[in-house]
Amino acid sequence: MTLAQVAAASGLNTGYLSQIENDKASPSLESLAALGAALDVPISWFLIEATPPPRVIRSDERRVWDQAAGMTVTEVDGGLPRDLCIVRVDAEPGTRSGLHAHHGDEHHVVLSGRWRLTQGDHVVEAGAGDYVTWDASIPHDAEVVGEEPGSVLLISPRSEHAEGARPLRPSRDGSVPVGPTSG
Repeated sequence: MTLAQVAAASGLNTGYLSQIENDKASPSLESLAALGAALDVPISWFLIEATPPPRVIRSDERRVWDQAAGMTVTEVDGGLPRDLCIVRVDAEPGTRSGLHAHHGDEHHVVLSGRWRLTQGDHVVEAGAGDYVTWDASIPHDAEVVGEEPGSVLLISPRSEHAEGARPLRPSRDGSVPVGPTSG
């Protein structure tokens, strides 16, 4: 964008924008907000001194919980995000998560196999590439159906999964809840 275009979009004077550009003027927060709106970026963009590098979790660095009953849960995100938890569940045919409920929405991306996902009275069968989301406070269950193993990527709020989560334990009925639990 030219200075004239930024001035028109922000309502700021072209001369003033030139001074800001050449480090001869320090804009007020109000001016930064107007510039942010004109450039379609958040105001914080102007206040960041350096961009933090991407954080990488290598596959051999992830926590893995091997479950009795033919299920493995892998913490894909390494526990880094503050707001969400991403785990991969790999399960043998016939394996079920067991009926459970927790806070927040739960998102499923089926990577392989065929899954029967039950939430309350609703039953959905999903295959590779399918996406299913639901309110996880309603009791739900996931089961691998068919002859091949299944994998699903689960995304849910981080608040459900305390730091220092430990391996899952089967419930009294032998089922295994999906995702790390605390306590």
